[in-house]
Amino acid sequence: MYKTMSKTVLITGATSGIGKATAQLLARNNYKIILCGRREDRLIELERELSKHTETHTLLFDVRDKKAVFESISSLPDAFSNIDILINNAGNAHGLDPIQNGDLDDWDAMIDINVKGLLYVSKVIIPRMIEKKSGHIINIGSTAAKEVYPNGNVYCATKHAVDAINQGMRMDLNAFGIKVGAIHPGMVATEFSEVRFKGDTDRAANVYKGFDPLQAEDIADIIHFVISRPYHVNIADLIVMPTAQASSTIVKRD
Repeated sequence: MYKTMSKTVLITGATSGIGKATAQLLARNNYKIILCGRREDRLIELERELSKHTETHTLLFDVRDKKAVFESISSLPDAFSNIDILINNAGNAHGLDPIQNGDLDDWDAMIDINVKGLLYVSKVIIPRMIEKKSGHIINIGSTAAKEVYPNGNVYCATKHAVDAINQGMRMDLNAFGIKVGAIHPGMVATEFSEVRFKGDTDRAANVYKGFDPLQAEDIADIIHFVISRPYHVNIADLIVMPTAQASSTIVKRD
């Protein structure tokens, strides 16, 4: 049997990158895990892996689908319904074009996933946290939440929105004893660039050439640190970059 579980964590975008690495680390550290994603095969595989360490449950939905978000999270069994920690990790970048050449479908995808999806998931879970007057929400942003770079227009706008929502959440939920904070990673070697460049693996690989980027495990380690602080400590806003990165456009490469 498992050890007595400490807290229950719901992670969106859990099938790859930061979400997956976070789920793996927290599973080894006595957290019950609710894995959320839209790729069923990956969810099944990850649940099989993590169930060796902890109690797990999977929810198959796309954060863009409001109805599916509400129905899926509302369907949680009693053993997983008391969510202590929400990690709003799901997010994507689509395209890297100047504003005049931007693809409307790319814009819709980024706004729907990065902003509206985060809001949908939070809307379902926040009332549960208010009822028990405790909880912890971690919103995964980006250095793009803090500065705009050429051709980043709409993606940067969505991450600036995450930054604003994070601050607003912290203010609105303060009276209920709910901790809210954001982690804003710089360049992390995940599937992020493959998605942005729509499967162009060569172009995606070039993003991380000539320096040591962050790894998903680095951010997972930071998330674990943040959520394991004493109740009176809330890490409200944290920017994390690889040593080689000074800003979105300044990177020291070999």
